[in-house]
Amino acid sequence: QWLRRLGAKLGLERDWYLILVAAVIGLVMGNVAIAFISPLHWLEERATEIPAEWLIVLIPTVPILGALISGMLLNFVRLTDGSVGGPGVATVLYSIHRRQAQLPIRLGVRKWLASTATIGLGGSAGAEGPIVTIGSVIGSNVARLMRVNPQNTATLLGCGAAGGLAAVFNAPIAGIFFVMELLLRDFSLRTFTPIVIAAVIASAWARAYLGGDAIFSLSPDFRELIATSPELTLPQLPNFILLGVITGLAAAAFIFAFHITRSFFGKMRLHPVFKPAVGAVALGVLGLGFYLLTTKQAVPAFYGNGYSVIRDLLDPAWYHSEDGVLRSWHSLFGLLVALGVLKAIATCLTLGSGGAGGMFAPSLFMGAAIGGALGTIVNHVELLPAANPAVYAIVGMAAMVASTTHAPLTAILIVYEVTQSYEIILPLMLTAVIALIVGRLVFRDSVYMIELRTHGIRLGAMSDLTILRRLLVQNVPLVPALTVHSDDSAQRLLDLSERHAVTDFVVTNERNQYVGLVTHTDLQAALVFREAIPLLQVNELQRGDLPTVSPDESLDVVLDKFAKFDVQSLAVLEDGGDGKILGLITRSRLMNIYQHELSRE
Repeated sequence: QWLRRLGAKLGLERDWYLILVAAVIGLVMGNVAIAFISPLHWLEERATEIPAEWLIVLIPTVPILGALISGMLLNFVRLTDGSVGGPGVATVLYSIHRRQAQLPIRLGVRKWLASTATIGLGGSAGAEGPIVTIGSVIGSNVARLMRVNPQNTATLLGCGAAGGLAAVFNAPIAGIFFVMELLLRDFSLRTFTPIVIAAVIASAWARAYLGGDAIFSLSPDFRELIATSPELTLPQLPNFILLGVITGLAAAAFIFAFHITRSFFGKMRLHPVFKPAVGAVALGVLGLGFYLLTTKQAVPAFYGNGYSVIRDLLDPAWYHSEDGVLRSWHSLFGLLVALGVLKAIATCLTLGSGGAGGMFAPSLFMGAAIGGALGTIVNHVELLPAANPAVYAIVGMAAMVASTTHAPLTAILIVYEVTQSYEIILPLMLTAVIALIVGRLVFRDSVYMIELRTHGIRLGAMSDLTILRRLLVQNVPLVPALTVHSDDSAQRLLDLSERHAVTDFVVTNERNQYVGLVTHTDLQAALVFREAIPLLQVNELQRGDLPTVSPDESLDVVLDKFAKFDVQSLAVLEDGGDGKILGLITRSRLMNIYQHELSRE
């Protein structure tokens, strides 16, 4: 409040303080990202130093240890806020669309610890989901402490998420668009400004500690090759279109497999603490088999976030290795396809069983493998123009992320920023969009929307959602409620409707507590036998199945209730339960307010 008063005295806009708060959140998230990512880097480095004789024991057992730790953290520290499972981004989306962007602190703590155990000890997952959740929790609780309205709460939540993603990936632009395109679905200026500030400050602070290099730095020779290569001209476009189609199909198959895996583990009659461990046992068997069948004595490539493998796939020299296994293009193609498939299976086992982690890193891995495999094939088919497989690996990364998340802008920008290669932006955009179209034709939901759909959440157009989520029931003029008692005669309903021109009635009990509604449709149905009206009581016409509404609910939630029950009015109660009856909200008045706000914007 004092910040608003200060702004008013200085002649600033009402919500000017969000810029200051966003800067603070960005600074906090820069430090949080450093603290979160540093242990993962340390564990990744230690994995390369494991003696060869220990690998055969540690490969199948270490992921199980991580899964047990994760299972205990995720289930002994239970949440009672109705959050959803799956990738952390789904929980954040659920919070924004159903809980007015409210997230408990303990959610961030358990995601932090559980994802560190999962990813650091071999689970196939990425760090972006957890850091988005952690940042969202921080932003949400800063908003709660400041007692801001629901719209600004969502904005500050987005500041935390954007700051975390920007710092971890060293990709501030992608962090900004991830939040605006996928989480908030809001591109308005008053949302954009604080999110930009938070992302830039978080990224700058993390760079000071972690360094400013791209995660997947390209060699100078490769950059020069891309800049001067004829591969990115018109004759190569059919190749990139083909890559988009293949990647879209692969993404749809992966999302479907992930959905099936989650359903399987969800139905498994086992305590939730041990479900991630069951997935880890299968992952360990997969890893041990891979280790025994390959000549390279190292941790399986599909363990962890897979960044080291992605770096290899983005290096042209890797495709021309003198290693005997890679001399034949058939062997190289088979290896890349196997890596992509194994990464998909490993990710389904890790996250589908209940482990903690994100989908970005596995998607980048699978996209790079698919792109590299297609580039290898193209090089050996005379009918197609020659290609550099590493270029196709970069483009495949964006295509896979776009198709799995249904966020093409974010996919294009994050691949551009993590490689810092502008020269391939045109095929990047083309392939990402084609992959998204193909993926949605085959499987309509993104990897995040699968979880939301099971909770009855369907996201509409961005502009519609932005307005409906910003407006609350208290912004809509209510119709005064005409109350009747359950044991009243139905004739009283007719008398009241003639006298007051009211169509829907609130039914109360002897203590004047809400019981249900008698709708116009129900009353009209009773009038078919008008002579029986004096013999009927209100409780024979009332509907007790209709939900109630509270004043602080957002209009997108209320509109979902109207659509589900196909009624024209719902009762508004003081606390959404058995509280004081405040009136009726009607579908027509809700839409009038929406139309007014839409025209004003």
